[in-house]
Amino acid sequence: MGNRAKARRARLDDPVPRERVGIDGAAALLRRAAAAEPDRGRVAFLCIGTDRSTGDAFGPLVGTMLAEAGWVHVVGTLERPCDADMYDAMRTAIPEGMLTIAIDACLGTKEEEPGFIVGEGPLFPGHAVGKKLAPAGHYSIAGIVGPKSPKPYWTIQHASLREVLELARALAGAVQAAWGLPALPDAGPPSA
Repeated sequence: MGNRAKARRARLDDPVPRERVGIDGAAALLRRAAAAEPDRGRVAFLCIGTDRSTGDAFGPLVGTMLAEAGWVHVVGTLERPCDADMYDAMRTAIPEGMLTIAIDACLGTKEEEPGFIVGEGPLFPGHAVGKKLAPAGHYSIAGIVGPKSPKPYWTIQHASLREVLELARALAGAVQAAWGLPALPDAGPPSA
């Protein structure tokens, strides 16, 4: 069975109802998570991805922004990414009993504007490209970093850095707002 057939089967086997939303929908999911666990010391973020691919850096970018904002339990940053090789070890290092929000990059359809795929339930990382990693998280948010294509690795590697940064900033800001914390400083786009 080819990778695309495996990926299609994996998506069909996903038991978590998911929906495509803009930042307002992602913020609503985060507010539900904050209502379920208001103590931010009992919340962990599993930010999946690598710093070696533009689109796949979405998770580590969000993780870095949250760690810099003072969140204690952040797994997956630009300094220490939670990529496929480190995923199992890093995922199991999250303390028991923590409310976990899993964050990753994904691909969407060409007609879609940048947005997120969210669900109340675990994220299945790597399934879009045929990988079988263990599910993780009580809540899941995937940032749409590019269009679906027959070459998902190529598409995710060639995502727009500006769009990935904007998605990461928006999501990290929504996390702060959901727990009633100050907004993140907006570094703005890189200067020429």
